[in-house]
Amino acid sequence: MKRILITGTAGFIGFHLAKLLLSEGFVVHGYDGITDYYDVRLKQRRHQMLLQNANFAATEGMLEDQALFVQVADDFAPDVIVHLAAQAGVRYSLENPRAYLDSNVIGTFNVMETARRLRVQHLLMASTSSVYGANTDMPFVETERADTQLTIYAATKKANESMGHAYAHLHDLPTTMFRFFTVYGPWGRPDLALYKFVDAILDGRPIDIYNHGDMYRDFTYVDDLVRAIRLLMDAVPVRTADGVVPDGDSLSPVAPYRVVNIGNSDKVRLLDFVDAIEECLGQKASRNYMGMQTGDVPATWANAELLKKLTGYRPQTDFRVGIARFVDWYREYSGK
Repeated sequence: MKRILITGTAGFIGFHLAKLLLSEGFVVHGYDGITDYYDVRLKQRRHQMLLQNANFAATEGMLEDQALFVQVADDFAPDVIVHLAAQAGVRYSLENPRAYLDSNVIGTFNVMETARRLRVQHLLMASTSSVYGANTDMPFVETERADTQLTIYAATKKANESMGHAYAHLHDLPTTMFRFFTVYGPWGRPDLALYKFVDAILDGRPIDIYNHGDMYRDFTYVDDLVRAIRLLMDAVPVRTADGVVPDGDSLSPVAPYRVVNIGNSDKVRLLDFVDAIEECLGQKASRNYMGMQTGDVPATWANAELLKKLTGYRPQTDFRVGIARFVDWYREYSGK
């Protein structure tokens, strides 16, 4: 029975991944700082639910606390590490960039050092579609260059990818980075658009729609996303013997390292997303149309062919279905 150490289990994606792995009989240890970036009660509720399973235990601590993380990892002796913890949020990185360096760079370094020392079978780490930055050729493909990040958040994630490649090359540490595309669903973060929109509409408050709604996102349902991560756990990258990489594969020619998009492969207009929320709630939004936000991009859209090739799977939940599931959860959680 494999032992999986997951960072960020009180977070949105980490919670859903831990729940999936526990349902399949894995032993999971979570590590989470439970910071107050958003309501800690939501994070605590997620952990409380996971702790109902005897195969789950958790440690509350910051990734920057290397001594604590090392102790937890040594005691648990994981076969695989999935590193999802991070200081999230594109917009918050404009206000507090140092938090991103501490958590996303120093914290990730501590995770990689531990994975190297313990010789884990596979290290999987979260990146983001934001690393594509100012790229305009869509859908985004893992093999294209991504050198024009527009926020400190995206820059720290690109730094993680570079650090991961170096460690994979130097220490023969099998490493997979996944680039997430606009994840949404039940138990989502309050700073994400869907949560903010539903909360505001039900309260009769206006919603802010940036770039006057002329934006497109590849909305990826959280259950689809964690299913993809689960399958990628078994798709361990192997260093090539001759440096030759198959067409379309992002495998490094010099390391057991790969980058994989996880997205719905569907570009959805923001206004269509808002329309679907209104229809689901049976209530119209008061729309506050605004200009483009600093650091934001007009569109994201994933090419998920590599994910399909590696796992036989591709996210496909329609955004209207995902919105309905979120609204059902939100009404129950909030009592609205």
